[in-house]
Amino acid sequence: QVQLVESGGGLVQAGGSLRLSCVASGRTFRNYAMGWFRQAPGKEREFVAAISWSGGTTSYVNFVKGRFTISRDNAKNTVYLQMNSLQPEDTAIYYCAAAGTVVSVPTLDRRYNYWGQGTQVTVSS
Repeated sequence: QVQLVESGGGLVQAGGSLRLSCVASGRTFRNYAMGWFRQAPGKEREFVAAISWSGGTTSYVNFVKGRFTISRDNAKNTVYLQMNSLQPEDTAIYYCAAAGTVVSVPTLDRRYNYWGQGTQVTVSS
């Protein structure tokens, strides 16, 4: 089992920044690729970003490229999502997830085994 706890969400004005954190406990963190997903009201959950177990490979959905950065610190069992230039359409609950898979940077939610409880991000216009 891997337990994931997100933090760092909140209310921010358009153009602002937030950094989300996700701390893992349980099994060896570095064995897992990590991802961030989000779900806006009335919409399906969607992929945002993923990072390989080593941190050497990342993947982003197009609409966050250049604005969001995923990173990880295996010594701290933590994955981060730095979000800059936030827009109202980024408003959602953000979830981190852990994937025990051979895929380096999985983008499909079905490849993820463990999920956090989510943290709310609200961007006002």
